[in-house]
Amino acid sequence: MIQLEIKNLHVEIIEDNKSKEILKGINLNVDKGNIHALMGPNGSGKSTLANVIMGNQEYSISKGEIIFEGKNITDLKVDEKARLGIFMSFQYPQEIEGVTIRNFLKTAYQNLYGKINVMEFKKILDEKSEILKLDENFSERYLNKGFSGGEKKKSEMLQLAVLNPKFAILDETDSGLDIDALRSVSESINLLKEKNPEMTILIITHYKRILEFIKPDKLSIMIKGKIVMEGNAELVDQLEEKGYGWIEEE
Repeated sequence: MIQLEIKNLHVEIIEDNKSKEILKGINLNVDKGNIHALMGPNGSGKSTLANVIMGNQEYSISKGEIIFEGKNITDLKVDEKARLGIFMSFQYPQEIEGVTIRNFLKTAYQNLYGKINVMEFKKILDEKSEILKLDENFSERYLNKGFSGGEKKKSEMLQLAVLNPKFAILDETDSGLDIDALRSVSESINLLKEKNPEMTILIITHYKRILEFIKPDKLSIMIKGKIVMEGNAELVDQLEEKGYGWIEEE
């Protein structure tokens, strides 16, 4: 069943007082419960698409629709999309001094699901931290303050686990990670998917390496603002061997 459907999506951004088209007619279907990988070279529009799906107002949709579970969400705001069950992890998570991960997550959880008492939330947080093999004091640290790249991504995985969305967009989760951190974060994603098989995950990357640990059900390739090819996990190996040039030449 198609959970997210993007139809002929055109997106612009203002640069130097001029309108620049970044997405040039995107058509993309993501099936419920699938792990769907979106790959492409730098500057192809992958992160723009992620931001537009999530409702970032810096981008202007000039044409097209975004349909989620049969509902047109094209013009909804970020908080409205979050309440529908859409989550996005960031390529470069922001540091917020003075706000602990625990308090941040409790506020976010209540905004999505309603009021929860301290002990009930502690039970959820402890359970998810245990699944992700996080130190019991991890959630008492300030949000991403002084975190390594791997710790920032683990913080994002804890947010994903606690908020438990229907649809998770992971924007270049492998960015800045060494092989050990990448293996650890990938293991976390696989564990969360195992616990919640109905969760849909859209992984955005331009490297093969994360897909060695997380096997996608489907792969879409974006180049110059368009989806130019789709296939299964075997297509990843072709990209590793040939790069993207052979696709652009076709």
